[in-house]
Amino acid sequence: MNQLIPDVASNATARQLDSMTNTDTGSLRWSIAQVEVLLNLPFSDLIHRAQLVHRQHHDANAVQLSTLISVKTGGCPEDCGYCPQAARYHTDVEDKEMLSLDQVVVTARAAKAQGASRFCMGAAWRGPKQRDIDKIVEMISSVKALGLETCATLGMLKPGQAEQLRQAGLDYYNHNLDTAPEFYGEVITTRDYQDRLDTLEKVRAVGMHVCCGGIVGMGESRHTRAGLVAQLANLEPYPESVPINHLVQVEGTPLHGTEALDPLEFVRTIAAARITMPKAMVRLSAGRQEMSEAVQALCFLAGANSVFYGDKLLTTGNPETQRDDALFKKLGLHSL
Repeated sequence: MNQLIPDVASNATARQLDSMTNTDTGSLRWSIAQVEVLLNLPFSDLIHRAQLVHRQHHDANAVQLSTLISVKTGGCPEDCGYCPQAARYHTDVEDKEMLSLDQVVVTARAAKAQGASRFCMGAAWRGPKQRDIDKIVEMISSVKALGLETCATLGMLKPGQAEQLRQAGLDYYNHNLDTAPEFYGEVITTRDYQDRLDTLEKVRAVGMHVCCGGIVGMGESRHTRAGLVAQLANLEPYPESVPINHLVQVEGTPLHGTEALDPLEFVRTIAAARITMPKAMVRLSAGRQEMSEAVQALCFLAGANSVFYGDKLLTTGNPETQRDDALFKKLGLHSL
C-alpha cells in the first residue's frame, strides 16, 4: 500500500530518503526540495537508488529503439532559444515543404527493419492547421499499419485535434515542458507554460499516452533541473515516456555559446527522472551524438531505457545505427 512521501529538507538523512523512494511514487507528489535532495546525493548513492527502482519496474538490460523523422522542417514562428528551426534565427536549417506520405512510409519501413519499435513524427509548427492534421492522420494510419508504435510532436493542439489523432491510431503525443516554470521565460517568450500544460490535458482527455520531458544544459541551475523533474513527476499521471535532452548548441540560436553542462550532471538528471517516474520509459534523447560511450553507459545505469535510433534527430545528428549496435553489444543491452 502506498505511503505518503514525507517532507524532506535539503539536509535529509539517508533514512528519510529510503522512506521516500521505497514507494510507488507514480501516485504521489514530489516537491522540488525532495528532487533536489536526490540530485545532491553522492553519485554512487544516487545511481544505486536509481538502479533499485529501475530493476523493480523494467528489464535492466533492455532498451527501446525509436526513430524520429521531421515531416515538416523549418519556418517555425516560435522563438525557442535552443531551436534551429525557428524562422527568426539564422541557421543552416531551411524551411521545407511537408514530406509526402510515401516518403514517410518508406522511412518507417526502414526504421522497423533496423529494429525500431516506435516511429515518431515531428513538425516545426506552433500548432497544426486542419489541413495539416488531415495529412498527418494519413501518415499515422499508414505507419500504424506497419506494426509500429506511433508518436507525433506537432506543437499546441486546438480543440478536437487530439481526438482526430487518436482516432487515426496515434499512441503517444510528445509535448515537452522543456524546463521548470520559473526558467521558462528565459528560453521561450512566444508561448507560456500553461499553453504546454493545456495541450497535455487535451491529449490525456482522449486517452492517448503522453511523451513529455525537457532539455538540460540551457544555463539552468541544479535547482531548476529539480523543478523540471518535479513538474514532470507531478503530472497526473506522470508521462509514460520521458525524453531527457542535452542541449545541442547550434550556431545562430540564442543559446549557442552557453556554458556546457557537466556530463555527470546530465546523468544525475536521468537518475532523478527514473526514481520519481519509476514506470516511465526514460529516453536518452538529443545530445547523445556528443556523449562518449562511458557517459551513455552511465545514463543506462541511471535508468535510461529508450533511445532515438538512427542517423538524424530532427535537424541534428544522432549516433549511427552501427555505432549504437556496437555499444549495446558491449553493454549487453538488447532491444525491446
